[in-house]
Amino acid sequence: QRPSVDVITGMIKANFPARIAFKVSQRQDSATILGRNGAEHLLGMGDMLMLPPGQSDLQRVHSAYVGEDEVKAICDHLREQGKPVYDEKILEPRDEDGGPNVPESDDPLYDKAVACVAQAGYCSISHIQRQLSVGYNKAAKLVDRMEEEGVVGPASSKAGGRREVLITAL
Repeated sequence: QRPSVDVITGMIKANFPARIAFKVSQRQDSATILGRNGAEHLLGMGDMLMLPPGQSDLQRVHSAYVGEDEVKAICDHLREQGKPVYDEKILEPRDEDGGPNVPESDDPLYDKAVACVAQAGYCSISHIQRQLSVGYNKAAKLVDRMEEEGVVGPASSKAGGRREVLITAL
């Protein structure tokens, strides 16, 4: 597969302190990977150019050539070693804040959010975020639920996103 500036973006390059390039077919491909030409002149079979972290000079290095048959043999050997052990918890849905996806009716933060807005006398998503140390999505879900249950009114464009609290302090 040909390296493309659409795939290898500046952000990706910035997060890799070292870069290597094996033989490529065109100098543009070398420039995409290393930021300069040269990889198009390599011999192949493990011959590569490396740009070490913190250095500006390319180094020509040779790696061991591992053929397709050897890779297949290693993979087959690893498969014979035993079945993988999977952690089923990884498949459970999560909310946008990274925590377990708790049904809204069972959300332990909801009661805290209601008490918070009742005490403050106003409600806004940013206020909930600050008071409960949650992300925007979680705070927005809590505010939406409070509106559905009649705790707060709709957002007011005049009040900068603040909502009127429709209940008295608890």
